[in-house]
Amino acid sequence: MKINKFLRAAIILFILALNIGCDQVSKSIVRKDLHEGQVLYYFFNKVTIEKVENTGAFLSLGDSLGGPVHTILLVVLPLLALGGGLIYILYKTSIAKYKLLGIILIIGGGFGNLYDRLAHGSVTDFMHISFFWGLETGVFNVADMSIMAGMFIILIDAFLKRKEHPEPEASTTIES
Repeated sequence: MKINKFLRAAIILFILALNIGCDQVSKSIVRKDLHEGQVLYYFFNKVTIEKVENTGAFLSLGDSLGGPVHTILLVVLPLLALGGGLIYILYKTSIAKYKLLGIILIIGGGFGNLYDRLAHGSVTDFMHISFFWGLETGVFNVADMSIMAGMFIILIDAFLKRKEHPEPEASTTIES
């Protein structure tokens, strides 16, 4: 079924707004209700909630950068990439639905974290999960979950499409 391009754009923007809104509401609650150093424990102490202000990127990478380098790498380049991605998904109407959903989730998560960086000077992370045998996550937030979910959807979609249309095997005959 072909969908009207304006309706498609409205749906994309709605999903983005919902995604960014959930991220910002969760961070707002954490900023307001959690005190510095306060840790909440859930699920047999495997899930913890603790407010951490991250001035870097993923796993605090780049937090020691200063001045214009920090601004370029953590604000300008992400803004250009996210803006370019948004323009791409709004105008390229032939993107498959699961791939499109994955890209929307990545862009939404990126904008959520970028907004934090611009409005608060850092990104508020607050969730941490300990699994077993010492395996655990870094501290993350809803935007990070959105980015990871988007990547997961895109990878699964690509894997399933590859299984549907396998590449033909190369011929190994040698002509004399």
